[in-house]
Amino acid sequence: MIEVDTRPQVMPPDDVIRLLAEHGVKPTMQRVTIASVLLAQPTHMSAEQILANLRTAGERISKATVYNTLKALVDSGLVRQIHLDPNRSVYDSTRANHHHFHDVDSGTLWDIKPEDIEFSRFPQLPEGMETASVEVVIRVRRRA
Repeated sequence: MIEVDTRPQVMPPDDVIRLLAEHGVKPTMQRVTIASVLLAQPTHMSAEQILANLRTAGERISKATVYNTLKALVDSGLVRQIHLDPNRSVYDSTRANHHHFHDVDSGTLWDIKPEDIEFSRFPQLPEGMETASVEVVIRVRRRA
């Protein structure tokens, strides 16, 4: 299970409003509140962690609002959704291309710089297609 970060770290509202507007997301009060937690620093947070952080800070926001806002942030390119397994996703506030180590036991993610992975070849792309991005998740666990 990924631990909840209970430290109240937020991005200033004016910065969040500017970022949302630059990415075509209407800056409603709830979106600004949610984005200010996720965008405060490079992080990987689940929707549940974001909701827990908001509630710890005294915010009254529904789980549905968090999920709807996360979808808008992903669709706009402000955050990346990383599917850890069929039932669990985290949201990555680092927009630059990068890869991840994923500890399958604890759920922890660590960023990997793109230059730290080297590909020797790729499969041939389907006719008429081009590569939009490549994301690598290397699943790890502690040795027994």
